[in-house]
Amino acid sequence: MQSPVSSYTHSLRSLAAILKTAVTHCDDRGIDPDVLLNARLFPDMLNLIRNVLIACDTAKGLAARLSETENPVFEDTETTFDELQERISKTIAFMESVPEAGFEGAEEREVVLKFGPEEARFIGSAYLSNFAAPNFYFHMTTAYNILRHNGVVIGKRDFLGAA
Repeated sequence: MQSPVSSYTHSLRSLAAILKTAVTHCDDRGIDPDVLLNARLFPDMLNLIRNVLIACDTAKGLAARLSETENPVFEDTETTFDELQERISKTIAFMESVPEAGFEGAEEREVVLKFGPEEARFIGSAYLSNFAAPNFYFHMTTAYNILRHNGVVIGKRDFLGAA
C-alpha cells in the first residue's frame, strides 16, 4: 500500500490554516474565541474542539494501525486555538515519522478497532476506505462547517489547501 500520510498531513495543514483564519475572524470582530471553539451545528453534535481532536486522532490512528507502529496517546485537554494548532502539529510530526516501508502490505493487514466491549475487524484497504477516510473527512468537514456557519470567511479552496 502506498503511504496515505501525505494526503492526510496536507488536509491537516489545511485545517490548521482554517483555524488560523478563525482566530483572525475573532480578533477582527471582537469575538471571544470560546464562542467558536464551543460552537456546534446542532445541540446534539460535537463542538469545534472535539471535531478537530477526532480528525487528528483518526489520521494518527490510521498511520499507526496501517504501519503497525505504536499509536501515541494524546490527552484530549485542548481548549484554545493555540492548543488545537499544537495538536495538529504533533499529529503531523508523528505521521511524518512513520517509515514509508511500514505501509508495505498494509492493504491486507488486519486492523481491529475496539469500541468498549465491541470490536470491528477490517483488512487494511477496507479500514482506510470504509472507516478511516470517511471518519476523518466527516470531522474535518464538520469543523469547517461550524466555522463557516459562524461567519468565518473560508471556502472550498481553504478546505482543499489551495488558497
